Amino acid sequence: MAITSEATTVWTGSLFEGSGTVNLDSSSAANLPVNWKARSEGSDKVTTPEELIGAAHSSCYSMAFSNMLTEAGFTPERLHVTAAVTFVPGTGITGSHLLVNATVPGISAEDFDRIAAEAKAGCPVSAALAGIEITLEASLA
Repeated sequence: MAITSEATTVWTGSLFEGSGTVNLDSSSAANLPVNWKARSEGSDKVTTPEELIGAAHSSCYSMAFSNMLTEAGFTPERLHVTAAVTFVPGTGITGSHLLVNATVPGISAEDFDRIAAEAKAGCPVSAALAGIEITLEASLA
């Protein structure tokens, strides 16, 4: 069965002077402001499309990695995953860097590294982002 998820943005004004609000349709609490200044200069108070892509990538990778670890006979206690998505004005989105710190009892470093890389390749959001460079930095806690 296919599941469709939605987010809605209402934008007013021009690109450089305007602003918008992104609503995640699954949560009335997620009402996120967006604007060009935050996207092109950075902000810790206003979200960006890249931050939302990072949220999608980090959560998808976490699920893929957890599943692959479990299928390999390991029970992950904790996965801390950050996806740092880079945007260059005039160029676009250039990459996503997955930074992973995990607690997985009983796993060897070799198995951990192999499964982490397989999860990067098998994550559906990684597949959707195939047009950009995706890098991985994974470590055991």
